[in-house]
Amino acid sequence: MKREPLVLTFAIVFPTAMAWLYFVVLSGGSAETTSGPIVRAVYALGKLIQFGLPFAWLACVDRPALRWSGPTTRGLGAGAIFGLAVAALAAIMYLGLLAGSPALSAAPEAIRAKLAEFDVATPRRFWLLATFLAVVNSLLEEVYWRWFVFGRLRRYVSVATAIVMSSLAFMGHHVIVLWVYFPGRFAAAVVPFSLAIAFGGAVWAWLYHRTGSLLGPWLSHAIVDFAVMAIGYDLAFRR
Repeated sequence: MKREPLVLTFAIVFPTAMAWLYFVVLSGGSAETTSGPIVRAVYALGKLIQFGLPFAWLACVDRPALRWSGPTTRGLGAGAIFGLAVAALAAIMYLGLLAGSPALSAAPEAIRAKLAEFDVATPRRFWLLATFLAVVNSLLEEVYWRWFVFGRLRRYVSVATAIVMSSLAFMGHHVIVLWVYFPGRFAAAVVPFSLAIAFGGAVWAWLYHRTGSLLGPWLSHAIVDFAVMAIGYDLAFRR
């Protein structure tokens, strides 16, 4: 389909563009800026467009791809092992090196401000949001980045190239978020964390390619997100 490369280009660029609009343009480049309902509405609309795009494209243009082939548990073990390994590494690095370090000095206030902005600044509400992000949002991201972007890029480039392209695109919006939460720490925090995210995306794309199932990447992604949320909880409520 001649239009599909254009749609894929949009899908690759759009999340980073929305992150730049939300975190930099409308929020003034500060995670502590109270954005207000209009900016939150822009954020929600951006997410709706992003996660709705694959289904809208398939429903309107490529309906045969909507055929349901049934779930498979292939890749669950590998996904769990990778997710737990990353979670353990993150815990070791945080507790052993980063907690209380200058690299994270601005993060607690920035996280608390963002939580207050979305009215989830209590431990209970935080964990409700964290569960939603780790379970539901991670599934939507796997559908978007691995199933749609990576899966369709394979039609036009080699698998290795598709893995690199989709993983760097997956990293893109995280770079902006990390830059906002770690001001002045681009080389020390933003670059290594962003590369780690790209690496994770590459592993999940490879696992999806090998197994044909999103369950393994989703489980792995959810485990990693829960680990990140645990670190966020410590920063927001214990620091």
